[in-house]
Amino acid sequence: MNKIPSVNLEDFLSDDPKRKQKFVDEIGKAYEEIGFVALKGHFLDDKLVDDLYEEIKNFFELPVETKQKYEIPGIGGQRGYVSFGKESAKGKKEGDLKEFWHFGQYVEDDPKRAKEYPENVEVKEVPNFNVVGKKAYQTLEKTAKYVLRALALHLGLEETYFDNYIHNGNSILRPIHYPPITQEPDNAVRAAAHGDINLITLLMGAQGRGLQVQNHNGDWIDAIAEPDELMINVGDMLSRHTNNRLKSTIHRVVNPPRELWGTSRYSIPFFMHPISEMKLDVLDSCVDENNPKQYEDITAGEFLEQRLRELGLKK
Repeated sequence: MNKIPSVNLEDFLSDDPKRKQKFVDEIGKAYEEIGFVALKGHFLDDKLVDDLYEEIKNFFELPVETKQKYEIPGIGGQRGYVSFGKESAKGKKEGDLKEFWHFGQYVEDDPKRAKEYPENVEVKEVPNFNVVGKKAYQTLEKTAKYVLRALALHLGLEETYFDNYIHNGNSILRPIHYPPITQEPDNAVRAAAHGDINLITLLMGAQGRGLQVQNHNGDWIDAIAEPDELMINVGDMLSRHTNNRLKSTIHRVVNPPRELWGTSRYSIPFFMHPISEMKLDVLDSCVDENNPKQYEDITAGEFLEQRLRELGLKK
């Protein structure tokens, strides 16, 4: 497979059972074969996308010392600002050439759960940054819920199987800034080859080329979403839960050609995480004599802690 398949969520949301099943079949096939799809028909409108990019640029253009006020020690970068070069891919010592921000869950109906998560960080210098960030977070979360419903049906589960696990889940919206490259990178790239930790990742059409996905032959292919599409991929939690039936595909963000080194790149992934106590044990329906169980039992919270340490975000 040398291109990313495109699907339309409006098929799944329609009242036509054939269209709904078509979406389930298409997205299931794509995630079994390459682990990525481009999704049209989601809930984000153009104005929200434009507003979000504007507010993100406003934030990242603040002086470094102002941004660093919002870097909160002791929480593994789960909320607020994470400065340039601090995160590295699993198994790689060079830091990625990026800085980023984390918006987290807005818990409204569960005081115990609210205490489990760090609070979101308010940026005083950019008044609309948090308002627009919250709206985008909740819109992407709603989109992700329906994608997971389709995947539940594909896996032979009840349609709302994931709903209770993702309600008030530990999801993250991560606006990323890849600054201009000012000197020869020493074996570092904007984002080294990696798989995502979570259930699924929704990526708003990143500005400019750079995202590449590795297919089963080991070839790197460009993943370029149309302006009205989200790129959505399977994360390691869902791959593990399905015994690798749904593929968590290795991907990366390569450095631009030298003539474009002077340009910034912005990217906004939404990482859909479940609540910490969700069991990621391999589903019985994904085990047979040809596909024996490949993973030990673990909860989502335990798996996340393990990976944050591997990424250098937690000691």
